[in-house]
Amino acid sequence: MHSAVFLIEFGAITLALGLLGRLAGRLRFSPIPLYLLAGLAFGEGGLLPLGASEEFVAIGSEIGVILLLLMLGLEYTASDLVTNLKTQYPAGLVDMTFNALPGAIAALLMGWGPVAAVVLAGVTWISSSGVIAKVLGDLGRLGNRETPVILSILVLEDLAMAVYLPIITALLAGVGWAAGGLTLAIALGAAGLVLFIAVRFGRHISKFVSSDDPEKLLLVVLGLTILVAGLAQQLQVSAAVGAFLVGIALSGEVAENTHTLLSPLRDLFAAVFFVFFGLHTDPASIPPVLLPALLLAVVTACTKIATGYWAARRAGISVKGRWRAGGALVARGEFSIVIAGLAVTSGIEPRLGPLATAYVLILVIVGPLTARFVQPLAQRLFRQGTPAPVAAGAVPEPRAAEQSAQKATQEVTQQVTPDEKPDAVDEKSDAVDEHSR
Repeated sequence: MHSAVFLIEFGAITLALGLLGRLAGRLRFSPIPLYLLAGLAFGEGGLLPLGASEEFVAIGSEIGVILLLLMLGLEYTASDLVTNLKTQYPAGLVDMTFNALPGAIAALLMGWGPVAAVVLAGVTWISSSGVIAKVLGDLGRLGNRETPVILSILVLEDLAMAVYLPIITALLAGVGWAAGGLTLAIALGAAGLVLFIAVRFGRHISKFVSSDDPEKLLLVVLGLTILVAGLAQQLQVSAAVGAFLVGIALSGEVAENTHTLLSPLRDLFAAVFFVFFGLHTDPASIPPVLLPALLLAVVTACTKIATGYWAARRAGISVKGRWRAGGALVARGEFSIVIAGLAVTSGIEPRLGPLATAYVLILVIVGPLTARFVQPLAQRLFRQGTPAPVAAGAVPEPRAAEQSAQKATQEVTQQVTPDEKPDAVDEKSDAVDEHSR
C-alpha cells in the first residue's frame, strides 16, 4: 500500500510539473515560479500535503542541483575557469560587499546579534547557481558574451562557500578557534585539490570517461559526478562545487555528448528540486515576516543588478549585456536555504528561518522575471529619458532622422558576419543608437 501511495503521489507531481512546464512554454515564461508554487501546494500547510514520496523528492532535489551545476561546468574548459577567476576576482569582492552588507545590517537593526548578522549576510549574498543556470538555458543565453561574467561571479560565490560554511558552522556551534581552523583548512584543501585535478588532468579524465556507447557514457559520467559531489560534501565543500568542477574537467567530444544525454535528466530533477524547496515552506509562516523580507529583497535585487552591471562593464560588455548580467544574478536559492537551515537548527533566532524562506521565495520567483525584463525595461527608460540634442537654430525633421537611423541600422546588420555572437549586434546597435540620438 505504501508503494502504491508513493507511485500515486510522485506520478501526480510529475504530471503537474509537465503541465505547468507546457503552460510556461506557451506563455514564453520560465517555469521555475510555477514549480515553486506547486511545491507550496503539496507541502506543509498546503492544499495536498505529501507523505510517502517526500524522502524520494528530497534525494531527487539534491541530484537536480548536482546535474544543474554539472551541465553548467560542461559549457567551459578548465583554462576558461582559471582565466575568468583571475580576471573577475574584483567583481567577486564587489559582489560580497554590495550584497552581504544589507543582510548583516538588517539583522543588527532587528536586534538579532552578530552571529545572526553573519548568517543573514550569507543568505543575501549568494545567488542561486541552480536557478540562474536554468534561466540562462531557458532564455537561450548560454552563448552570450555576458554569460562568462555571470558564471565567474557564481563560481566565486560557490568557492567562497567552501570558506564561509565552515566558519558559520563553527560560529553556530560555539567551537574554539583550533577546531574551527582545522575544519576550514580541510575545506580549503579539498576544494583546491579538486580544482587542481580538474585543471591539470582534465584531458586524462575525458579520455577515461569517453565511450562510443551512450549508455556506458551516461552511467560513467553520472556516477563520477555524484561520487565527487558526495566526497566534496563529506569534506565540508559544497556538492554543487564538486559537480561543477567535474563538468569543467570534461572537454571536447565527451562534453558535447554528455550534454546531449543528460539534458532531459537535468530538466526532470531540476524541476523536482524547485518543488522540494516549496514543500518545506509552510505558507502560514510567511505573512508575519513578509514586509521585512520584501524590503530586503528589493534592496538586494538592486545591489545584485548593480553588481552584474559593474562586472560586465569592467569586462567590456555592451550596455544591453550589462543589464542582462545584472538581471540574471538576482535569484537566490539553494545556498541561502542551506545557510538559514544551519541557523534554524542551532536556534539562535527563531524569526531567521521564516524570514530567510520568505526572502528566498520572493527572489527565486522574481529572479527569472528580472533576467528577462531588466534589459528591455532599462533600455526603454534610457531612450525615453534621453531626448536627442537639436542644434541651435535648426528645425528638427523627425522623418528624415528616422530614415537616417534605419539606413544606418541596415548597414550595421549587413556588416555583421554569421560567426559573430549576439552581443556583436548589440554593441553595433548601441553605437547606432548613440549616433542617431
